[in-house]
Amino acid sequence: MSSIPTLVSHPSIQAILAAFHQMSDQVIDLAIAVQQIPAPTFAEAARAAFIEQRFTAVHLQDVAQDELHNVYGRLPSSSPTHPPVIISAHSDTVFPLETDLTVRRDGRYIYGPGIADNSTGVAGIVTLARVLREAALPLPADIWFVANVGEEGLGDLRGMRAVVKRFGGEATYLVVEGGLYGQISHQGIGVRRFKLTVQTPGGHSWGNFGARSAVHELARIIVAVDRLAVPKTPKTTFNVGIIEGGTSINTIAQSASGLLDLRSESLVELEGLVTAVSQIVEQANKRKDVRVRMELIGNRPAGQLAVNVPLVQWAIAALQAVGCADPRLIASSTDANVPLSEGYTAVCIGLAESHHAHRLDEYLDPQHLPNGLGQLLLLTLAATGY
Repeated sequence: MSSIPTLVSHPSIQAILAAFHQMSDQVIDLAIAVQQIPAPTFAEAARAAFIEQRFTAVHLQDVAQDELHNVYGRLPSSSPTHPPVIISAHSDTVFPLETDLTVRRDGRYIYGPGIADNSTGVAGIVTLARVLREAALPLPADIWFVANVGEEGLGDLRGMRAVVKRFGGEATYLVVEGGLYGQISHQGIGVRRFKLTVQTPGGHSWGNFGARSAVHELARIIVAVDRLAVPKTPKTTFNVGIIEGGTSINTIAQSASGLLDLRSESLVELEGLVTAVSQIVEQANKRKDVRVRMELIGNRPAGQLAVNVPLVQWAIAALQAVGCADPRLIASSTDANVPLSEGYTAVCIGLAESHHAHRLDEYLDPQHLPNGLGQLLLLTLAATGY
């Protein structure tokens, strides 16, 4: 097995690394083509069909979709002596079907909902598949390229759960994001998501003034959550991202609901936060004419790969080899959570820099995209045992 510096010294690999600098516009064009196909979580079929066509066009083998619309393609080893390497990029976005996906450019920046997260990630793995097939390197392991569903929103990593169930613990997992260049996520933070549903008698805003309102009661719960003290280290967070309820402006609401996201780098802190919210709900249920239900709707498992594990060290060395002087090790919530939670070998890396993720004014800075593809190439080769 070659070290990263040894890999970089190979003329054939040097040629690929140099070629990435000539491919940037092609990769961006492909990312835009992906981005133009709406793919909200649970509605990824159209984008999956496009990705399946691209996998076929670059001559991967065993190209197919599963029942979830995960798309798979294999670059076979001529003489496999190592377990497979799984390179994945999620295909879904946070944006609804009706979102205006117009792309605009401002200097080197490219604006468009989902352009980085994760259209650039998908374009990157398709590009790597094509380059590796054309280079015909004697790989000692099969490489599976996967565009998986269900990473965003309430997808609860369902696509990646299926991927990991298929390939198991012998495989190495490289999760690719369009942004995050210069960062290596080797720790998956724990996430719990709940739907809070409040029921009250309600009534007319004038005639029944003073009756319990589900909207008002939900607001009290949110304020109580907002007052909770959480540590900065280990980082622990809460957020109510959506609230719904009520009938009209002059109706005392009978029902209201909110979606609550709880996260922490520490499972102990996360469980403590869940307990604190549960106690708030319990107190709310003690109020007359108030019924609150706290329903678990998402559970992203936590896990961690030690810094001294070869895959993490290769990821650091690969970034340094392509010119990133100060790689950052981070904790985050990505598809890598699933294999990490099972004790499997996995990291998440990024291809370029991006800003305003999950916003309509999201934009990609492709300045480092060639280097991001270079680090992915080097890490892939090291993981295959090349």
